[in-house]
Amino acid sequence: MAHLKQRNFVPLNIAVLTISDTRTLDTDTSGQTLVDRLEGAGHVLIDRGLVIDDIYQIRAQVSLWIADPQVQVILMTGGTGFTARDNTPQAVLPLLDKHVEGFGELFRQLSLAEIGTSTLQSRALAGISNGVLVCCMPGSPGACRTGWDQILKGQLDSRTGPCNFVPHLKPQTEQILQACEARS
Repeated sequence: MAHLKQRNFVPLNIAVLTISDTRTLDTDTSGQTLVDRLEGAGHVLIDRGLVIDDIYQIRAQVSLWIADPQVQVILMTGGTGFTARDNTPQAVLPLLDKHVEGFGELFRQLSLAEIGTSTLQSRALAGISNGVLVCCMPGSPGACRTGWDQILKGQLDSRTGPCNFVPHLKPQTEQILQACEARS
């Protein structure tokens, strides 16, 4: 699997979606946590949105980004619990071509040290659709820090070995040019 690691950092185009019935972009600390971290790691925030916890509004926004040739990763926060208004998994699962089972498993394992057995109530999940990695995390800044710092930062870094998600994502024009130059 060493072939999935590259020497050079490849910045990814990432969209951030917050699922909330109560927040606005101005009060969205969870989404902002993800934006700060992805930009701090050298990636590009290509779009950001906020939708209410409605299956069809979530699915509509995620579908637009999955179809967008520029979006490579979608980071979502919110709607992963067990209340009647937590609909993110139901909205996203039908859109995925492949489910990344290990993401939710690892997220809950890492969260155990932070929130104890309450981690059982997280339905964090991830998958790939049309060359876009879609990651769904709980709606707290702490959960977003855990997801980014302990899982996504490394898995979205082309230099992480023995493997990472970058080769599985749709390439961007700049990345294709960089790869060609690196081989020359």
